[in-house]
Amino acid sequence: MTEQNTAVAGTAPAAEPQPQAPAAPAAPKDRRTLFAALRWTAAVLVFAAVGTGVTYGITRAERTDVPGLSTEDDGRWTYPALTKPQLPAGAALPFAADNPEGIHYAGLNQLLLPAPAGATADSTLKREKDEAVTVDAFLEEYQAGEREKLRTQLVNEGLRQIAGRGWTTPDGTRTHIYLLRFQGPGFVDAFKGCTVSTGLANASVLEADPVWSEAKRNQRNDLGSDSAAAGPSWRSARDVTLYQEAQPAGDEQVRFGCVQSGDIQALVLQTRKGQAPVVPFHQTLILQSQLLY
Repeated sequence: MTEQNTAVAGTAPAAEPQPQAPAAPAAPKDRRTLFAALRWTAAVLVFAAVGTGVTYGITRAERTDVPGLSTEDDGRWTYPALTKPQLPAGAALPFAADNPEGIHYAGLNQLLLPAPAGATADSTLKREKDEAVTVDAFLEEYQAGEREKLRTQLVNEGLRQIAGRGWTTPDGTRTHIYLLRFQGPGFVDAFKGCTVSTGLANASVLEADPVWSEAKRNQRNDLGSDSAAAGPSWRSARDVTLYQEAQPAGDEQVRFGCVQSGDIQALVLQTRKGQAPVVPFHQTLILQSQLLY
């Protein structure tokens, strides 16, 4: 949402002009809310949305407009403005008072993060109509020895559908995003394909993303035990887990992130020759998380 500041100019009597008082500064935003939502994301140089408006995320703001980020360009991608998808008539928003389990009623493909500016579609991600992905196509992201166990779980334990999107940016970073919709949040909690021991096809050993883990730990300490006071931004941050391929990673490095949101499990994989950049990876996870909350 766009805020506009307006100034009211007074007019002095014509006979005795008075010196014009300097314009009053715009009222500051609620700094406690702003910094609670932005502190941990600023620490890892990504941007979470604040508030409950239709437009999500700081996808292409000038760095000098964001506290703590008035430095040189850090490699963020430019995403289009993100908006909530249209819900069916009468459907509740996820995590609303009448939908506490976070059931998503929007079309799954509408909840996928759009590609950033300059990216091209990645044909290696196999999709069908409306960006649907079959179980077998999704499981190609995992090592052969992991696929049968995950297939059994997905088919027998609550999976409803999978949607996916993939792109490659000019720097050679390849991104795959998958959204898995389950029958309910209990099935998401039981999903075994998003842990540090997950056997990805292109990453033999994973470790926790150290930058993300440290920033998240610091934010949790700042907020204390009452994390609910921070609202949806902290709740979504709590349900985001990031990993990276442990060194030595070989010719390419893989970064792997997971978001749990009600009945949806999101997975983000980014791969690049040499080292996969950390900033756009964090940015991508935060923006995908915002679309799900």
